[in-house]
Amino acid sequence: MTTDDVPVPPEEPPRAPAAEAQPDIGEPAEELDEIRDRWRRSLADLDNLRKRHARELQRERSDERARTSAAWLPVVDNLELALQHAGSDPSAVLEGVEAVRDLAVDVLRGLGYPRYEETGVPFDPARHEVVGLVDDPEAAPNTVVRVQRPGYGEGDRQLRPASVVVNKRRE
Repeated sequence: MTTDDVPVPPEEPPRAPAAEAQPDIGEPAEELDEIRDRWRRSLADLDNLRKRHARELQRERSDERARTSAAWLPVVDNLELALQHAGSDPSAVLEGVEAVRDLAVDVLRGLGYPRYEETGVPFDPARHEVVGLVDDPEAAPNTVVRVQRPGYGEGDRQLRPASVVVNKRRE
């Protein structure tokens, strides 16, 4: 065999000195500390945001309760006036109580809960609660014949459904 026939191993790339092979540990450690610090600050910011939101929500609830209560003050004032005149003319007391009722209905309407007590309309289980059935040949089947107690509200915002008497279905 000649020297030309001797297989030559492939050349290996030159190896880096040992110092270059080791990554600089100082930089990643500092970066990790910075990331941890930002993470802690973010958690603190989130906690502060939650606390601030809870305080604002409580303040808004308190303000809304105060506005709603203030809307009812004229009703209370008129009830007190009616009580003061209870010993006088009975018709005046009746008029006073009716005025207080009308004022209360207006307050509810102003708060977004209008009164409804219509008869002759089809029974709607979302707006009506059946408290009785009648067989009235004059009325259409499955319609409200009489309102026992009015309902308040509209659509999804109902304080209560109207209690009604409904005409039976004819079969």
